Amino acid sequence: MTPPVNPPAEIEDPEDHKPEDWDERPKIQDPTATKPDDWDEDAPAQIPDEAAVKPDGWLDEEPEYIGDPAAVRPDDWDEDMDGEWEAPQIPNPACEAAPGCGTWKRPMIDNPNYKGKWKPPMIDNPNYQGIWKPRKIPNPAYFEDLQPFKMTPFSAVGLELWSMTSDIFFDNFMITDDRNTADRWANDGWGLKKAAESAAEKKSAAASAAEYKKTDEAQPDVKEEEEEEEEAEEAEEAEPSGPAAEEKNEDSPAEKEEDQEVAADEKLEDDVLRRSPRNRK
Repeated sequence: MTPPVNPPAEIEDPEDHKPEDWDERPKIQDPTATKPDDWDEDAPAQIPDEAAVKPDGWLDEEPEYIGDPAAVRPDDWDEDMDGEWEAPQIPNPACEAAPGCGTWKRPMIDNPNYKGKWKPPMIDNPNYQGIWKPRKIPNPAYFEDLQPFKMTPFSAVGLELWSMTSDIFFDNFMITDDRNTADRWANDGWGLKKAAESAAEKKSAAASAAEYKKTDEAQPDVKEEEEEEEEAEEAEEAEPSGPAAEEKNEDSPAEKEEDQEVAADEKLEDDVLRRSPRNRK
C-alpha cells in the first residue's frame, strides 16, 4: 500500500549533502591513450567510385529537363508584375532511349578509410564511488499501528476519472472484503435498475421503429389529403349516435395491447423500487 499505514522507521537525512569530490562516473576516457598516426580525421565519409565507367550512349550535351514546347504564355501574363515568362519544365524526350543525360558524375561509395573524429577509449573509473545517497536517520514521525485494518470511519467517497463518455452517474458505493456480499448487493440494486432500463430501451426502440414505418410510406399529395378530410367529415356526420355508437368506439386490440405494456412497465419500476436495498427496513 502506497503510502503505507505505518511510516518507515528510517528516512533520508535532509541535512546531509553530497561531497564536492564525490565521483559518480562509472567510466572515464583513458588518459594514457593517444591518437594513432594513421588516423585521418579529415577523410570524407563517402568518395567517388573510381571503378565506375560512363555508360555508352550517355548524352552529355542534352539537359535532363527542357521547356515544354507546347506551352503557351497566358493572355493575362504581365511581365512587369509576374516577371519574364518561362515554359514549364518537362523530361527531355531525347533522354528516354539513352542511359542518361547531362554531365556524367561518378557515383559515391562509402570511404573504406573513413574513421571519423578520434576519441580516447572508455575505461573503468578507478575513483568511482557509486551513486551518492544521503544517510539514513531515525524517522521522528515514526509510529506503529498494530491494527492498521481498523480504519477511521468515513462518510464520503471521492472519484477522479477521465472518460470520453458523457452522462455517467455513480451511486450506492459499498466497501467490503466479501465478494459474495458485493455481488448480492449489486444484483439487488444495480441489477434491477439495469433490467428496468433495458425494458424501457426496448420499448423506445419499438416505438421508434413503428414511427419510422409510418413516415416511410408514400405520402399523398395535398389534393388527396383534402379529399380524404372531406370524406372523413361526411362519415362522421353519417355515424349514428347513442349506445350503438359507444359500442363502436371501444379500444381496438392494438390499443389494448399497448395499454397492457404500459401497465407492465409501471409494475416493473415499482418492483425495482420496492426491492432496492435502500428502501428496505
